[in-house]
Amino acid sequence: MEGSDRDDPWDALRALPTGRRVELTDERGQSWSGTIVPRQESSGHRVLLLKLDSGYNVGIVVQPTFRFRLIEATAAPDPIPAPSAPGGDATVADGPWVALLTTGGTIASRVDYETGGVRPVKDEREILAFYPELESNGRVRILPVFDRLSEDIVPNDWLTLATKAVDAFRDGARGVVIAHGTDTLAFTAAALSFLLTDLPGPVVLVGAQRSPDRPSSDGPSNLAAAVRVAREGSFGEVVVVMHATLSDGRFAVHRGTWVRKMHSSRRDAFKSRNGPPLGFVDTSGLHLERPARPATAGPPRVDGPLDPHGGLLWFYPGLTPAKAESFAEGMRGLVLAGTGLGHVGSEHLEWIRRGVQRGQVIGMTTQCLEGNVDPFVYATGRELQRAGVLYLGDLLPEVAYAKLLWALGRASDPRAVEALLLSEVAGEFHWRHESGGDS
Repeated sequence: MEGSDRDDPWDALRALPTGRRVELTDERGQSWSGTIVPRQESSGHRVLLLKLDSGYNVGIVVQPTFRFRLIEATAAPDPIPAPSAPGGDATVADGPWVALLTTGGTIASRVDYETGGVRPVKDEREILAFYPELESNGRVRILPVFDRLSEDIVPNDWLTLATKAVDAFRDGARGVVIAHGTDTLAFTAAALSFLLTDLPGPVVLVGAQRSPDRPSSDGPSNLAAAVRVAREGSFGEVVVVMHATLSDGRFAVHRGTWVRKMHSSRRDAFKSRNGPPLGFVDTSGLHLERPARPATAGPPRVDGPLDPHGGLLWFYPGLTPAKAESFAEGMRGLVLAGTGLGHVGSEHLEWIRRGVQRGQVIGMTTQCLEGNVDPFVYATGRELQRAGVLYLGDLLPEVAYAKLLWALGRASDPRAVEALLLSEVAGEFHWRHESGGDS
């Protein structure tokens, strides 16, 4: 198919489906070759959006004098099928199916050419257009859950995601992938690690540092690796899969209770704390190097609810006791992210004692990226422990916070909450620390 000298090419071009490859040439002979990507409301009149072979997206104002031709296509492709209904026949000839829950975030976003920023992708067809290889190794059922950036995710949303994951397994999914914004991905991974139990397969959280219509996007490769882990993994726990290095060849599989985002923009931003990841994914497959929780026969279930009457307070020089106590007011529990081995200023002891006497559970973690808390090295730690502060080993502050909300939801007595916080639930404690931690 090719535009003639007499025909206005715009009518034919705008009728072409997303994913078709075209070459467009202007009257001076300048040409652009690429794949048609979805238009958006802010796209101007007669603007065709193309993903060029370089990876960049460009908007071209199509003039009546332009010519075009289709590349490597003789017929319109079949339309993208709608997701099968829950409980329907999702079995395909080439293997088990994987559920992809979308929440928004960079991995499910695109450039807004009006503002220069990115916006969440809401349409399933648009997601499949950006990730055409998603189903290359088997069926993936896309189940949109939210369309928000990760900073807008709240604890009640963790319960929703846990319920959706359980529903997907009960409908026959081999594994579940959750596409999530990276900024609070570690919080969600930790919460789901405590909320989800008796899993028959992996629950894999994945994100992207760069949106899928940017040339250096890590989204497609991250998502492909996550789907592979969900399809092939024989374990039953929550993990995070992201780039292990700056290149696209290796991806780390982090336990959901060990991981933190360590860089604002690098592809390999996520690292496991106090040791290496559970394993890696590369071109040769999935390789677990540390024991993972085995899959069970199920049925999977949500071990909730969460009690939102808990908080996370980061200690800093200049934080007054009045401010800290005001923050803790009305809470059943509080996690303190202390300095070093688990310290806050000694002037905070009085409000902490009052809180514990009222029945508040106050736990201590460290702001440090590696290591453990220990109340027995310095006098401050001993005084805090005598005041009733519970020292929480090597839990990351975000993991301790998620676990606190989970424990508060399961128990009303402060001593029972403390017992839950100190118990091993989702492989969250490192009983033996290893040097390094590079992935």
